[in-house]
Amino acid sequence: MGKFSAFKLPLKTLPVGSHDFDYHLDKQFFVDMESADIRDANLDVHVNVIYKDDMYELTITVKGEITLICDRCLDELQWPVDTSYHIYVKYGPDYCDDSDELLEIPESDQYLNIAYMIYDTVALTIPIKHVHPLGKCNRAMSSLLKKHRAPGAMSEEDEGMVEDMMEEIDEVDDSDAPTDPRWDELKKLTDNN
Repeated sequence: MGKFSAFKLPLKTLPVGSHDFDYHLDKQFFVDMESADIRDANLDVHVNVIYKDDMYELTITVKGEITLICDRCLDELQWPVDTSYHIYVKYGPDYCDDSDELLEIPESDQYLNIAYMIYDTVALTIPIKHVHPLGKCNRAMSSLLKKHRAPGAMSEEDEGMVEDMMEEIDEVDDSDAPTDPRWDELKKLTDNN
């Protein structure tokens, strides 16, 4: 069996009416997808298929949480996911996905594998810049960033925001310091420069 065979919808054998499919996604799904951004997941996926008049109406709903890496401090960042995707599917002579609203698949296909639709639905919830809220980043890493920041590389407004953030980070209790050995190695490297 293939990695994503559980995500095959048996469209050809579905009777007219509404049909529901449920899946749970964890880390392995995103490892199999070779996702560079998503490190872990706890997601529930509900797929509703309504078949009528030679047309399949699919609604994919995804809820849960994914784990990303913070772009600023490199610690894990929990990101909530609550999204849905809607598309119509019909059979035709060839595969055609020219439209965002309609997918045409060949008559010879007995199944529609929705694994990539689900992955794309989740991936589109990830912001371009994924960072912790102000004051929640790893304190040790934030101090290193502040120490090695290039002067004049930001606008005055950005510098003011960074200064405020750094002051807030400095107020965070030391008990929040990481226990990850990568931080010790990074500190050694930056102290030697």
